[in-house]
Amino acid sequence: MNVLVCLVAVAGIGWGGLEIWQVLYGRHQINEACAGLVPAGRVLALSPAGGSISHRLAAEGTIELNAGLPQDCEIFSTEAGEKYGTDSGERWFFTGAVGVVPGNKAVIADDPISSILDSYADYTYPAQPLGGGITGLVSDTGVTVQLPCPEGKSDGESIKALWARASLMDPGPPFTENGQLTAHDRSVLAETAVLTANNLAARLGCADRLPDPPEDIPALTEGPTSASHADGTCAWYRKAGFARQELLADQVLESRVDDTLWDEQCGLVVSDTRARDLWYAHQDDLKDLGEPTRAGDWFVSFHTYSGEDAKYVELTVDGNDELPEPAEPGKAGRSRGKSIWWASSVCDGAPQIHTMTIAFPYDKLTTPAYEKVFRAYVTDTAKRRGCTDTKFPASSTFRAN
Repeated sequence: MNVLVCLVAVAGIGWGGLEIWQVLYGRHQINEACAGLVPAGRVLALSPAGGSISHRLAAEGTIELNAGLPQDCEIFSTEAGEKYGTDSGERWFFTGAVGVVPGNKAVIADDPISSILDSYADYTYPAQPLGGGITGLVSDTGVTVQLPCPEGKSDGESIKALWARASLMDPGPPFTENGQLTAHDRSVLAETAVLTANNLAARLGCADRLPDPPEDIPALTEGPTSASHADGTCAWYRKAGFARQELLADQVLESRVDDTLWDEQCGLVVSDTRARDLWYAHQDDLKDLGEPTRAGDWFVSFHTYSGEDAKYVELTVDGNDELPEPAEPGKAGRSRGKSIWWASSVCDGAPQIHTMTIAFPYDKLTTPAYEKVFRAYVTDTAKRRGCTDTKFPASSTFRAN
């Protein structure tokens, strides 16, 4: 009997030693890949983080601060590999990303031939503000936060702010609930993003730090929903009664209002029923351009870009060889040959760029009608944010191509 007890005890010690080794090895892998910026303990607390942890052995999957920003680190686990049934026995499940503002990439406004709905799911879950006094967004895959840093430097260049993102790679069953991140993983990802931003702030010489994120981060709200129920970033559309007009969108894709966000969005969607009715009623005007076949084919998207991001907004233009066109603060206009407009305003001395994109070929029917809609959006947003010096595109730009 004593021999059996001893054998069980030794086995337990061996098993416990293996678990401790895996944790320590996992921490080492995360620290090595993420330059010590991403809190390894939080990453290991994520649902898909069980088993053996490894990182991508490539320059683009590891962070080297002296090589400039933005950069990211990519972490794999055998737990995710087992549950997803991958051939290699492991799976890329977590990405930690960091960057600075201004960065080396422009902000590109939505294109008329893109989509604002999730093409691979029944519903779209627009990102929501993180809250808790933090400038941040919670998406269906992760959390991004931003931290002011006017005194910091990156790669020898002065910066205005920094950002950090913590996300799960293609999360799905069994690591989601009802198609969304679990409450546990939302919380862990928020903590990870905040701690990563604070660690980067220390490295770049920033004085400020972010507070702890909210303890209970609500699930995202599915969309699109009826415009008659809009109460967030698209509330202005409901209040103006635009959805009752035959040519205009009757659904919205919106989030809660947060004036601190670098990119606040409102999406309008023409429902399947209304889109088909419009197409059959106006086939001659559309000249065989094809009827809408997927939900959200016909949409209108609005963005308000703030502060430093507003200085680097670009609009796509017609022609494969044409460079994107800047949306300049203090001015207003329309993209060359595409249905993308921009207006501008100033809030507390900082520029704001407001954009509107109308999907193709919906723009062929509705461009003139959306002039008043765009003016209403910009006017409402500028008033809510206390902005002045609002500039609108000329009425002559609201002609269908």
